[in-house]
Amino acid sequence: MQHGGSSSSAAVFQLLADDYARQILIAADRGPKTAKALSEECDASLTTIYRRVSRLQEHGLLEERHTVDADGAHRSEFETALESLHVELADGDLSLTLETRDELADNFTSLWDGLRGED
Repeated sequence: MQHGGSSSSAAVFQLLADDYARQILIAADRGPKTAKALSEECDASLTTIYRRVSRLQEHGLLEERHTVDADGAHRSEFETALESLHVELADGDLSLTLETRDELADNFTSLWDGLRGED
């Protein structure tokens, strides 16, 4: 996912400037977390958590997973999708490149298949 000097880059910069958004990314990077767990870990209300989670998902930085507990209860957990973020300043243009874990996995699979002579 590459973003040039677009409003999308500006929106990602603005989002990452937010303390709660960064705390959510860090907490959810340690493993899938429910909104309640994120609320406790980030010391934020559930409303704040859901608002930031929604914005992080809009930009592909956070993934939602649906699980079913042993008692049959459905539960949503959030996990960080962002693997790396690169900012480059060249010729008066600021560009942002995001790499997600899915892209890394796809790249590794392609590389591995290439090494094995598969397409």
